[in-house]
Parts: sequence; structure tokens; C-alpha cells
Amino acid sequence: MQERIQKIIANAGLGSRRAAEEMMLRGEVTVNGERVTELGKKADREHDHIKVRGRLISGGRQQEKRYFLINKLRGYLSSVSDPKNRPLVAHLLPPSARRGLHPVGRLDFNTEGLIILTNDGELTHLLTKGGRVDKVYHVKVKGSPSEEQIERLRRGISLGKTRTAPAAIKLIERTREAGNTWFEVTLREGKNQQIRRMFDSIGHSVVKLRRVKIGKVTDAGLAPGQHRELTSNEVKSLLQRPAIAKLPGIKPLKSKTHRTGPIIRRKS
Repeated sequence: MQERIQKIIANAGLGSRRAAEEMMLRGEVTVNGERVTELGKKADREHDHIKVRGRLISGGRQQEKRYFLINKLRGYLSSVSDPKNRPLVAHLLPPSARRGLHPVGRLDFNTEGLIILTNDGELTHLLTKGGRVDKVYHVKVKGSPSEEQIERLRRGISLGKTRTAPAAIKLIERTREAGNTWFEVTLREGKNQQIRRMFDSIGHSVVKLRRVKIGKVTDAGLAPGQHRELTSNEVKSLLQRPAIAKLPGIKPLKSKTHRTGPIIRRKS
């Protein structure tokens, strides 16, 4: 069956579709001995000889799909390699489990929390496609932003040449000892370092940032630095294409204020 070459590469566990496209544009992909750089090209996995960086990936049965959830520690990179030899998020898995896996999306070097590693290119494509799956973060910021400032962030702000999509932001706690504030932020589509840049724009920089939920998958029972396999039901929920609902906590534009939820005590 003919499929786009980047999809075949992603399904082989060598990265996301976007990463596969970058490999093609760099001239690292050949089909039947010919270099392929056109992103619309198709091939047949069962009959064509498809190589990435000289490695044959076509023919035979596709490998078994694997899905790991990791509670990432600060100081780990969510990439497949690093020229500076810094620790990778895959290093939080046993060496025997890492082969062929890649991170789904990214968490910043200094950001903690949930990230999925898989060899399923289709899942990677679905989860990194903006506007599909809610991702929930707990954010500790310096000082105490005003309700007007938070309302600006909820509606979306300009960051350089782009504008952020609406975000649900709920107050969790105002800490007494340092005068900082915890918020819960829900994004449906995010840009590079978006949460940090959002709060920088209102003068309240991020002190701590962790992702606590991806779709219906939570960090419950998963300690920092630990991992587990996703259940079949969790994988199924991530692969579903739900009807896109309005983010919670976003009022019509005519509203001038938005009440935050009840304050919840949280350990820092």
C-alpha cells in the first residue's frame, strides 16, 4: 500500500512526521537507491527499499507499538540526542526499553512533568497537532499577578509575530513565605516556551513549571523520575478524535472579569 514516506518513517519509530520531513529535506532518505526530498512522495513499505541514513526500515511486519509515560525531572532534554551529551529523558528508562523510542513533543530543559515516549508515529502526529489534546500545567510564578493580568493571558496575547490561543488559567495558591503564586494552566495548543513567555510578558516570571496531565492521562501515583507503560485504555483515549469543546473557564469577550476557582493548598 502506498503511503507518504514521512508517515512510513514515523511508523518505524524513527521520530515524528515533522522530524521525518526534516530528514528528507536534509537528503537522508532514499527509496530504491534514489534520494527523496519531495515531501509528497509515496512508497510501499512492503515492496520498496526505504533507507534512512543508510539504514533499511522497510519490509516485513511493523514493530510492536510501545508507549511509556515518564515523569520528567528538571535537567533532562526531551530529544533523541544532544551534541553536548546532556542527559536525555530516555535515560530515565532502562537501556533495554529505550530502543526505537522518541519523545512526543517537548518539555523545556528546566520543566518537569509528564512526557510520552513511543515508537508510534501516528500517535506522535496526533498529539503534536495543535488544538487536539488539552495539556495541564502547574505553574509557580514570582509575586501575585492581578486578575486583569491573568485575564489578558486567558484571552491570548501577542508573542513576537504570533498570538497565543485562549488558555484556561485557575488560581491554586498564593504562598505566604515567599509571596509567590501557583496557577493551573490548560493549553490546547502551545508554542515554544509559551507559558514562561506569557508570564514574563506581565512581569511575573516562572519559578517552577510542571506538566501534570496530557488528555486524560495524569501523573497520579507516578513519582518524579519514574515511568510506567500506558494502559490500552489510555492509548485509546489519546488516539481518539474528540469533538473540540471550549476550554473551561473562558467567558465571552464581553465579560470584563473572570473569577478564579477556590484556593487549593498545594505543597511546593
